[in-house]
Amino acid sequence: MICPACGSEMTATTLDGHMGTALTVDICTSCQAIWFDTYESLQLAPASTLKLFSLIGEHAHTPKLPAGRNISCPRCQARLLLTHDRQRDTPFHYWRCDARHGRLITFFNFLREKHFVKPLSPAEIAELRQNIQTVNCSNCGGPIDLVKQSVCPHCGSPVSMLDMKQAEKLVAQLKDAAAPREIDPALPLNLMRARREAEAAFAAMDKNRDWWHEASSNGLVEASVTMIARWLNQRA
Repeated sequence: MICPACGSEMTATTLDGHMGTALTVDICTSCQAIWFDTYESLQLAPASTLKLFSLIGEHAHTPKLPAGRNISCPRCQARLLLTHDRQRDTPFHYWRCDARHGRLITFFNFLREKHFVKPLSPAEIAELRQNIQTVNCSNCGGPIDLVKQSVCPHCGSPVSMLDMKQAEKLVAQLKDAAAPREIDPALPLNLMRARREAEAAFAAMDKNRDWWHEASSNGLVEASVTMIARWLNQRA
C-alpha cells in the first residue's frame, strides 16, 4: 500500500488479534503512521501492542505527519476526515474514511489511544526545566521553550511523556501474553522479576545524560519509547 500521507511504500505487517485471528496493518516508517482497516486497532492482541510499541521505538526519530494536510483513503480515494477522540482522559486524533474503510493514525496518537502517554504536571515540568530548556513536540516536532511554555505553540499539544506505570504493565504483562498456551507455574515469579527490572531501568533514566540529550533533540515520548524498545530487545 502507498502511504496516503507521504506517498511512501507502507510495510504490511501481520499481527495477532483476539481469539487467534490474524490482522494485517500497514505501517509507514517514513512519516510515523499506521493504517488500520475498520476495527483492527480494537482487535489487537496484547502481544501485538507490544510489537507495535517496539517498532515505534525503533523508528521514533523520523519526521512527524503534519496534522492539517489533506489525506485520501487508500481504498476509495475519498478525503479522510480529521477526527478528534478521547481515551479515558487522554485526547488523540486520527484520519478516518467516512465509508468506514479504515483510519490513519500517527505513532504518537496510537500511544495516546492506548493510554501510554500523559501530559506532564506543573511539578514535572518544573523538574524538567532543571535539566533541559527546549524540547521538540512529540506530536508535530516543533520546538517548545520550556522556560516560557508548557504547550506546543505550533499544534497546541501539551508537553507529554510516556506514562511509566503503563510502560511497566506493558513490560511485565504483555510480554507474557502472546498466543494462548498452558499456564506456566513460574509466570508470577517471571512477571515480578520483569517488573523489578523495568522499574530499575526507568528509575535510572533521569540520570542518563544520553537520555536527556535525546529527549531535548527528539522529544520526551520518543526518548522514552526508544529506551524501552532497546531494553525489550536486549531481553527478547
